[in-house]
Amino acid sequence: MTAEPHFPAGARAGIDTESVSLAPLRRYGLVGRSVAEAAGSFLLVMVGLGVAFFNPTGGLSAPLAFGLVLAAAMVAFGYISGGHFLPTITLGSAMAGRTDWKSVLPYIVAQVVGAVFAALILWVSMTGHPQIPETQPFFSAVANGFAENSATQFPLAGALLTEVIAAALLTAVYLGAGSRLSAAASAFAVGVTYAALLTFLVPITGGSINPARSTATALFAESWAVGQLWLFWLAPLLGAAIAGLIYRSLDLAGTAAVAAVDVYEEEYLDEDTDAAAEPAAVTTADTTAVPAAAEAESGPEAGSGAQAEDARSKEREEARGFFDQDDSSPAAGTGEGSGTTGRPDDGDVSDGGTTEPKRP
Repeated sequence: MTAEPHFPAGARAGIDTESVSLAPLRRYGLVGRSVAEAAGSFLLVMVGLGVAFFNPTGGLSAPLAFGLVLAAAMVAFGYISGGHFLPTITLGSAMAGRTDWKSVLPYIVAQVVGAVFAALILWVSMTGHPQIPETQPFFSAVANGFAENSATQFPLAGALLTEVIAAALLTAVYLGAGSRLSAAASAFAVGVTYAALLTFLVPITGGSINPARSTATALFAESWAVGQLWLFWLAPLLGAAIAGLIYRSLDLAGTAAVAAVDVYEEEYLDEDTDAAAEPAAVTTADTTAVPAAAEAESGPEAGSGAQAEDARSKEREEARGFFDQDDSSPAAGTGEGSGTTGRPDDGDVSDGGTTEPKRP
């Protein structure tokens, strides 16, 4: 079986998982896929009922034959249609979002047609046999029923409950195995599960799970089989719908979790990356900004201060030179026009020791 791809927990929000998962199947077209479903259903019912009719006490039991043939049909035709062959699996797969709803009705019709055609072939084969006077008792013996038509007299409620649970379990195995295992491993898992469930159901309802098989046997059996056929459509489809909804909710929860992780990574990890890159940018900016700042600080104000200092230095030098010049000039104590001399003049000397200049 080539299972329809699944995006567990693993799928991403925004990805059209339906178009991606069904792409390998759509290339065969709806008609081709429906024909594959009819062929698989024909093989399943033909071999399973044939073992039940002609080898009821042999080494291979009918439930085991159904399981092995289902696995073989999934391997043989599953890559074309997805390998349903039971209306139960078709509905469950659609409820889980793994199959287009537009394919559900053609698939189910093809499965019923294939099963009925297989039953017709068996009926024609037994009718021409000289040692089989009537074929109807053969089909009645393998038809599904409850209450007085059950091998162990199970009532309606018990038959309904067991068929619902068995169909839900088979659908769950199909959906789970198809998304995680290879085609061969998935087919083996589904086939073994089908055989085990039929072995459990045979004493209760005759073992249905497959409405197409129940319909095929009821059409060639006694009238009571057609009267009780409704249960073997309602119960399996109800169980399949329950399992499909459970898997759909799990897929949606997984998608929401993945989307939440993506949002977290985008919001927080990107911020951490920006914060880590920010110091380098600041350092680069600082290294380029410092010279400019230093240059700005050493601009007009710094230049004015230097000029003022130079002016003050020049004033001090001029003042020092001025005073040095005064100390060396005649006014310092000698030279013309001075009122005193360095030695006493020839004039009179007063008592105060001052010299009175001579008058001409």
